[in-house]
Amino acid sequence: MKLKQITFLIITSCVLTSLNANAQKGWINLFNGKDLKDWTVKISKHNLNDNFANTFRVENGLMKVSYDGYDTFDQQYGHIFYKKPFSAYLLKVTYRFVGEQAKGGEGWALRNSGAMLHCQDPKTMLKDQDFPISVEAQILGGDGEHDRHTSNVCTPGTNIFFNGKLFTPHCLDSKSKTYAGDQWVTAQFLVLGDSVIKHIIEGEVVLEYTKPQIGGGNVSNFDAKVKIDGKPLTSGYISLQSESHPIEFKTVQLYNLEPFMKNKGKLNMVLETILKQ
Repeated sequence: MKLKQITFLIITSCVLTSLNANAQKGWINLFNGKDLKDWTVKISKHNLNDNFANTFRVENGLMKVSYDGYDTFDQQYGHIFYKKPFSAYLLKVTYRFVGEQAKGGEGWALRNSGAMLHCQDPKTMLKDQDFPISVEAQILGGDGEHDRHTSNVCTPGTNIFFNGKLFTPHCLDSKSKTYAGDQWVTAQFLVLGDSVIKHIIEGEVVLEYTKPQIGGGNVSNFDAKVKIDGKPLTSGYISLQSESHPIEFKTVQLYNLEPFMKNKGKLNMVLETILKQ
């Protein structure tokens, strides 16, 4: 082998090694495994930062969503928001459903939760608002009888484009398999501003859509000044849901892709690396 070829291979190997090392360092643990100090709670019918009945808690290194302090759920939908917004990122969550649904929970909310993307600022939510204006990466567990795809999309106060056309129904199923029982599931959500969002399960893209924007219904008791229909959703907060079924999160990690958005080649190289981690 010629010296130039050897030199090229050495340089290429060093670049890839450096890229992988930087990718490892680039992950942000949104959940630190110890406490909720970087998170803000908003539960419907309660004021901001009122963590009613200790709904969101940390036990044994897990973020838990629990309802042992509820007499009845009573549509007290809750969300816990990370402290800062993001625009372009890969979000990774590892979750499992546990226990029984809270008394008074809706039938559709059985083994149902979600990672809310491009959320409005929780400070702009009104006391009785049910869901943040956002794009919901829906998390579903099997009920033992029916197909229940996970990593679907739902749209509280938003619309998306699917296959190049405006999609206005509330939810759209992914092509994932059904995950039953209390097994841990890792889901990834690739968000690149308002250009594209991809839902990934076990390394496979199970749903892809574009142009998320404010619009439509399926959100109640909101401030009309915040819901500007037609406004592109280019960034926003990330939140996790409480919808009446207990769920646990082991991992909530994010890789910020904003620094690479102006260099498609570098972006693709980083994605190729981090999607394998």
